[in-house]
Amino acid sequence: MPEPVHAAGGVLYRPGPDGTPEVCLVHRPRYDDWSLPKGTVKRGEPDLAAAVREVAEETGAQGIPELGLPEVAYRLPDGRPKTVRFWLMRAATSGPVQDTGEVDKLTWLPVREAAGRLTYPDERPLLDLVAGLPPITAVVALVRHAHAGERKHWSGPDSLRPISAKGQRQAGLVAERLATFQPRRLVAATPLRCSQTLQPVVAATGLPLLVDTAFAEPDEPSGLPARLRAAQERLAELRTAGRVVVCSQGKLMPPLLARLTGDGDAEAYRTRKGDGWLLTWSGATLLAASRW
Repeated sequence: MPEPVHAAGGVLYRPGPDGTPEVCLVHRPRYDDWSLPKGTVKRGEPDLAAAVREVAEETGAQGIPELGLPEVAYRLPDGRPKTVRFWLMRAATSGPVQDTGEVDKLTWLPVREAAGRLTYPDERPLLDLVAGLPPITAVVALVRHAHAGERKHWSGPDSLRPISAKGQRQAGLVAERLATFQPRRLVAATPLRCSQTLQPVVAATGLPLLVDTAFAEPDEPSGLPARLRAAQERLAELRTAGRVVVCSQGKLMPPLLARLTGDGDAEAYRTRKGDGWLLTWSGATLLAASRW
């Protein structure tokens, strides 16, 4: 079987002269086509980090991830299957195209016009989806703390159990994923491993880290309903900051996400250590919970 190709990219947008969003398309002279910026994910590279990197290389713009979009799948001319993971990104800064060997020009167009300019029909549903979105007002990156070894091998208080060497690598990947997220606030649950997971983000942003018990697992299962209410109320407050990173724990995140989305299936939101979600809001309405 031919080796599949895994890629990542972005629907990069900015406000146009009249405030209407414009989307960036790139022209590739090798194919003489107009497409969304994207490229192959490197070995060991997180998809979200690859998407941000490819957008920067092909457009010269740093994109702020805001929403996970549906994956696009198709076959290359040589028969290999290719999948592309896309994110909606707000353009934060702009500069010259870095990958001039791949892209010779780009254009910014209103969303509907951009959909008509695209060479490949497979990418057009993404722009149809974006065109129907209300304004995005807040995005929360919700992270499960990194690996902290086995509790049975730790003799001290569980709240002081530190992340392991594996956890330190995972914390680095969290910062890599959020390299252009530009958070306004950083919040960690009370266990030490939650604060340590966000330390690379603290170092990269210079922001203070707020420790908040609302995002910590309760001591007893009976305390979960009250803790979920507290976490939901705290998220409502944090949304006013626009972009926030929150590090929480594995027993709280699934029921919290099920509560926020309203689907009731906590099992669907099980999250690996060091992994997470983008929670995207328009006002008080949660538009999506996008798994990294």
